[in-house]
Amino acid sequence: MRARWRQMTVADLPLVERIAEIVHPAYPESAEVPAERLALFPAGCLVAEDGAVDGTGAALGYAVSHPSRLGRPPALDSRLGGLPRDADCLYLHDVALLPEARGLGLGEALTVLLRDLARRQGLPMLALTAVNRSAPYWSRRGFKRYPGDAVLAAKLASYGEDAAYMVG
Repeated sequence: MRARWRQMTVADLPLVERIAEIVHPAYPESAEVPAERLALFPAGCLVAEDGAVDGTGAALGYAVSHPSRLGRPPALDSRLGGLPRDADCLYLHDVALLPEARGLGLGEALTVLLRDLARRQGLPMLALTAVNRSAPYWSRRGFKRYPGDAVLAAKLASYGEDAAYMVG
């Protein structure tokens, strides 16, 4: 199976919601959150699929990213209202891969795609909030913990005790 990432469309949003319920049950977000991100920054919203040659590929996951300010991620289940004019990073808001997608190289491919997107947007780095004990996974892809401040700590609290804000 040759898995790949493609641009997300509005028609994919119900699928995104179903995958989120499977992969991130402890981090629920309303359907408006990915819909708003897609409307604000479609280039940063992707769907992973199995890459069937006939165009009928099954969805394996999704990723949602957008320009942001370093150390200022949105709280879980919150709308942005707009993108910051002074963005200095591309924030990977959410990535969810179904169990059958594990080991297909989609995480590495996503990192390459998003670094290229950030470069094209003039954003010097990627940022993300690692959850579900995923910080070691992101460390292997070149991300490091960002020390932050009280404002960042308050935002991370909505993601749970093991949340780690990382940049790379």
